[in-house]
Amino acid sequence: MENAPILLLFLFLPLLGMSQLNNPMPDRPERTVRFYSENVKDTFTVSIQWPKEYTANPAKRYPVVVLTDGDFYFPTMAPLLRQYEMVGLLPPMILVGIGYGDFRRMDSLRTRDLLYPQSLPSDELAAPGGGLDFYRFVTGELLPRLEADLRVDTTQRTLLGHSFGGYFALYTALQQAMEGQVIFSNIVSASPTLWYHDFYLNQLPGQLASTDLAGALNIIITAGDLESSEWTLAPIQKLTALFNDQSIPNLYLNAFIYNFLDHMDTGQLSFVKGLHYFYPPARSR
Repeated sequence: MENAPILLLFLFLPLLGMSQLNNPMPDRPERTVRFYSENVKDTFTVSIQWPKEYTANPAKRYPVVVLTDGDFYFPTMAPLLRQYEMVGLLPPMILVGIGYGDFRRMDSLRTRDLLYPQSLPSDELAAPGGGLDFYRFVTGELLPRLEADLRVDTTQRTLLGHSFGGYFALYTALQQAMEGQVIFSNIVSASPTLWYHDFYLNQLPGQLASTDLAGALNIIITAGDLESSEWTLAPIQKLTALFNDQSIPNLYLNAFIYNFLDHMDTGQLSFVKGLHYFYPPARSR
């Protein structure tokens, strides 16, 4: 039985060219492509699943869900979202997983791409701080190409990230605010590494408060109650308290601590629960 969360109100398919995405095959609504980023100077493996009804509704546009650590999460999230779509628990959407092609490359390169700024000696890890380059790849290269080739509803973009990816999801919210725009209106940050760079992301609430958001921004932060109190739970409580100290119009923030879950348990659950929060299923009458 699923345990109810504690709500904190303080708060290989063949590799194909991207140009082929605008001609999806009705019997194969999923493809994997290789995408070279000028900003990162590296090639990513991008997996894309579009709704089964995509070719039958040529005028319809769909929400896009971008998933970090795609090598790990896309293989399980894709069939799950497909099943939820088929039974009406979630609306049809386009799922995009950003990966590296294999777990070895993912383990070595995610530290490069998901963290910003460059690590401090106190972080006890070597990270060059490539998060800004990765952000520019996602928002300035990948999204424009996807939205040129697929029928994306540009008002409904969601970003999902866990651990370092959860950090990147919140960093994306910070960078958007610094740029005075809302590219991703829905963000799920599961078990983020908030301790990184002396709690660099604690500036997020103040930055959002000083920014006139161009639209609504939904942020969900999660963790499991078996995670470290010092390095995960207390930092989330601190960050949500900082949010509560600010008046931020158009921001909707929720933080959830899940019972009996540890760090590696929170990712997929948080992603699915977050999507249900953003797109609540219609209640039976």
